[in-house]
Amino acid sequence: MFTPLALRLPSTLGRAAARVSLRLPAQARLLSRLTVNGSKGRAMPATNTRATAAAPGVEATFTIRDGPVFHGKAFGANSNISGEAVFTTSLVGYPESMTDPSYRGQILVFTQPLIGNYGVPSNERDEYNLLKYFESPHIQCAGVVVADVAERYSHWTAVESLGEWCAREGVPLISGVDTRAIVTYLREQGSSLARISIGDEYDADEDEGFVDPGAINLVKRVSTKAPFVVANPNANFHVALIDCGVKENILRSLVSRGASVTVFPYNYPIHKVADNFDGIFISNGPGDPTHCQETVYNLARLMETSSVPIMGICLGHQLLALAVGAQTIKLKYGNRAHNIPALDLTTGQCHITSQNHGYAVDASTLPSEFKEYFVNLNDGSNEGMMHKTRPIFSTQFHPEAKGGPMDSAYLFDKYLENVQMYKNSAKVYRDNRPSQLMIDILSKERVGVEPSPLAANA
Repeated sequence: MFTPLALRLPSTLGRAAARVSLRLPAQARLLSRLTVNGSKGRAMPATNTRATAAAPGVEATFTIRDGPVFHGKAFGANSNISGEAVFTTSLVGYPESMTDPSYRGQILVFTQPLIGNYGVPSNERDEYNLLKYFESPHIQCAGVVVADVAERYSHWTAVESLGEWCAREGVPLISGVDTRAIVTYLREQGSSLARISIGDEYDADEDEGFVDPGAINLVKRVSTKAPFVVANPNANFHVALIDCGVKENILRSLVSRGASVTVFPYNYPIHKVADNFDGIFISNGPGDPTHCQETVYNLARLMETSSVPIMGICLGHQLLALAVGAQTIKLKYGNRAHNIPALDLTTGQCHITSQNHGYAVDASTLPSEFKEYFVNLNDGSNEGMMHKTRPIFSTQFHPEAKGGPMDSAYLFDKYLENVQMYKNSAKVYRDNRPSQLMIDILSKERVGVEPSPLAANA
C-alpha cells in the first residue's frame, strides 16, 4: 500500500517513503510481539501513596541487626523501615544517588557530614523526555542516615528541602548520629540488615522486623513491565536496552550520541528480536544477580544466535558474566563512591569512576574467550570484561555517572563505534531505526513501576 503512494510523491519524498515502507513489515512483526500498556509509567504521579507528614525533630533510632543502636532525630517521613545498611563516600549527587534504582531496598549512610545543603531540584525533563536531575522519578533507597542535615538550602535548581522531599516520598531520614562509627562497623562486619524507627525505640530482638532485600528479586520491582521507546529524531542506530533498573543518564548517554532506544523488561526474550536492532545494552540494577535467571538464559541464547554488539553496566556486567559461565561473589561492604580508581588493562590508564554495587564478578572464572578489561585498584576486584574477538564488553562501574566523574564516558562512544562497524559489515543493509508507527504505539516512559514496601509482594 505504500509503494504506489511513494511513486506519486516527488523523488526525494518518494525515496524516503520507500525506506519507511521497507522498515514497516519487520517492525510490524516486532510490534506484534510487544506487550503495550497504557500506564503513564515514569511520569510523576499526581499523588504519592507513600507520602507522610514530616517528622522533623522527633526522636528516632537506627538499629543494626545484632549490632549497635544509634539515637538521633527524624527528618523526613514519619514511617519505620528496614533494609540493608550500606555506605557511600560520595561528596555530592545525593538526589542522583537516592533515585538510583540500584539502591532499592537499601538504607543509605552518607559519610559526607552535611547533606541537603543544596536542596532538591525539580522533576524537569530534557528534550528526550528524560529527567534532568534524577535517575528515576522516585527515591529508591529505603531510608537515609546522615550526621547533619541542612534545614535551609541554597541552589538555583532547588525547589524543596531534602526533608520535604523525603516526607513526600515516604522515606525516613535520621540525622544527628555518628556516621563515622556506623561506617567503621559496616567496614568491619560487612553490609548489615538495619532499621530506622521513628518514635519508640525498636526492639532489636524482634528479628521479624528486619526485611532482607537480598532474598527478594529487586530487579523485578524496578524493571519496566512493558517495552517503551526513547526516540532521537536524528538517530543513526536503534539499540535494545534490557531494563534491570536503568538510570536516566544511561538512556541519555545513548540517545544524545545518535541512538534511539527501545527498553525491554528484564526477562524479555531479547534473542528473539535481536535482528531488529543494531545493538543490545544491559543496564544497571539492584540486588543479587543470581535472581535474574531468565535474563541470564536469554543473554546466553542471544550470544549463541546473534553477533550483535553488546555492552553491559554494573548489574548488566554481572548478568553477562553469568551468561557466559562465570560466577559472581558478594563483596563484604561493596563499592559505593564517586572516586574509585579502575585500571584499564588494555591501555594501562587509570580512570576515576563512580560505583554502586555489592556484588562482583569472579575474574578467575571467566571463560577463555573473555579477558578482564578493568580492575579495581583499591581492592583488586574485577571492573569489566571483554570478548577477545567479538564486540562484547561490560563494566562494573558507571561510565555515565551524573554526579561525576566523567573519565570513562568514552566507553559509550566505543560501544556505538562497534555498532557502526557491525552495520557496515552486514552483507545486506538494514535500517532498524524505529518507524513512526513504532514510536506512536509504544509508551514513552517506563511502564507500571511504582515504589512499594519490600515486604509487599516479595
